[in-house]
Amino acid sequence: MNATLLQKGDPAPVDLLNPDSAHPLLLVCEHAGQAVPQALHGLGLKGAEIQSHVGWDIGAEAVTRKMARALGAPAVIQRYSRLVIDCNRPPDAADAMPAHNHGITVPGNQNLDAADRKARVDEVFTPFHTTVDTLFDRQPRRIVLSIHSFTPSLAGVQRPWDVGFLFRKDTGTSTRLSQFIAATKPDLTIGMNQPYQIEDASDWFVPQHGEARNLPHSLIEIRNDLIRDDNGQSTWADMLVSAVNQYLKDTA
Repeated sequence: MNATLLQKGDPAPVDLLNPDSAHPLLLVCEHAGQAVPQALHGLGLKGAEIQSHVGWDIGAEAVTRKMARALGAPAVIQRYSRLVIDCNRPPDAADAMPAHNHGITVPGNQNLDAADRKARVDEVFTPFHTTVDTLFDRQPRRIVLSIHSFTPSLAGVQRPWDVGFLFRKDTGTSTRLSQFIAATKPDLTIGMNQPYQIEDASDWFVPQHGEARNLPHSLIEIRNDLIRDDNGQSTWADMLVSAVNQYLKDTA
C-alpha cells in the first residue's frame, strides 16, 4: 500500500506492547493518542481542543500501559486522535471522522471526499484492527478488554459514575469484573452500560472483536478526572489487574 496520508515523521498508527506474550488477556486502547498527521495541519484546531476529552480519552493509555506491564499481557494502542478517525466506530459511521464534536467544529473534517476518508481508514483504522486480529491469531485468549475514559460532565449533565462496564450479549464478563471492583471499593459508583450503550451502528470493539469471536469481553470506561495523574492511573490499573487475575482464577 502506498501511503497517501502519513508522511515521514508521522508516528506509526499502532504501538504494540508485549507482542509475543501468551497471556490470556488482550488489551486494546482505541482512543489513546492525540497525534494528527502532518498533512492534516492539526485539523485546524487549537492545541487545547486536541488536549481535551474531545481529542482523546484522557488517562486511558497510561492505565492500559500499566496493566500490560503488571500482567505481561499484550496491548494494542492507537496513536492518532479520535478526531482523525475513531477506531471504535464503523468507518462509515457519521461520527467516525466528525465534522463537529461536542460543540467543537473540526475544520479539517469538513467536506471530506471518498479519497480523504479511504486514506484514514487504510492508514490508521485498518492497521490498528489488523494488529488486534494478529494477536488473537497468535495465541489463544480468554478475555479481551478495551480501556476508555469519559468526561464527568457532558452538555451540562453530570455523570455520577466512577467507572462503567459496557457490553451487550456477554453480560457475564462485565458483571464479574464489576462485582470484584465493588467488593474492593464499595464506595465507588459503578455503571452497567453507562455512560454509553453498545450499538452496531456506533461501536466496533464489542461487536467485531468480542461478540464476533464469542470471546469474553468488556469495554471499560473510567471517569477521566480519576486518571489524570500517575497516582490515579496506578490506582485504577492495580484495581483492574486484580479484577482480571480474579476473573481468570474463577473461570479457569
